[in-house]
Amino acid sequence: MLERLALVRLSPRRILDAGSGPPQRALIRRYPEARVIAVDFSVEMLRASRFGWFQKRPMTACGDLAQLPLAEASVDLVWCNMALHWVADPLAALRELQRVLAPEGLLMFSTLGPDTLKELRAAGGEARVHAFIDMHDLGDMLLECGFSAPVMDMEMLHIAYRSPEALLDDLRRSGQTLARLDRARGLAGRRFAAGLRAALGAAPRASFEIVYGHAWKAAPRAVSDAKTIRFQRHIS
Repeated sequence: MLERLALVRLSPRRILDAGSGPPQRALIRRYPEARVIAVDFSVEMLRASRFGWFQKRPMTACGDLAQLPLAEASVDLVWCNMALHWVADPLAALRELQRVLAPEGLLMFSTLGPDTLKELRAAGGEARVHAFIDMHDLGDMLLECGFSAPVMDMEMLHIAYRSPEALLDDLRRSGQTLARLDRARGLAGRRFAAGLRAALGAAPRASFEIVYGHAWKAAPRAVSDAKTIRFQRHIS
C-alpha cells in the first residue's frame, strides 16, 4: 500500500487509519504534518497504538467502521489496511468511509480475497473459514457508494509451514481467528484436530489472496443558474 501511495500526489491534513489497529509508523513519517486519527473496534489495539513520548501520537477513537464517530468530509485520506474482511457489511463500511472523506480525498485499502486459506477450508470445512469478498464485487461497491475512478488489484501469497501446528499458531498470533456468527461454540475435539492435521499434511501451505483498492471522492459538481421556461398550451 505504501508503494501505491508513492504514485499519488496528495497532501492530507487529516488521515483516518480505519480499523487497522496501531497506525502505520511509515504512514506517519510520510505525512509528518498530517493529523492521524486511529479508529478501531478494539480498545486493546488502540492502546497498542500509543507510541513513545518522543513520537507523534495519533488521536484514537473506539468505534465501528459502519458507524464512524467522525464528522462528514472531515479527513483527506482514508487508510484501511486489512480490516474490511472483518466487517459484517462491507458496503455499509464503505458508505461511512465515503461520508467522512472530504471531496477529492482518497480511500486506500487492502483486504483478503476468496482464495485466502483455501487449503484450510478444504481440510476443515467451509464453516471453519471466513468467506471473503471477490475483488470485482468490492469494485462494484465502491461505485455504488459514489466513489470515482476505482482501481482494484490483487496478488497471491503462498506461505509454507513446517507443520500444521505452525500454520495454526501463525494464524492465532496474527489475529486471524474465526469470528463467524455460525461458528461452532464448543471444542471440536481430538478426533477433529487429528483429522485436520492429517488433511493439511506434514508441511502445509497457506494461500493468501491480497486485494488492493483505491478510489477518489469526486468533488461536488457546480450547479449553474437555471432558467425556468413556461409553455402555455392553447387548445382551439
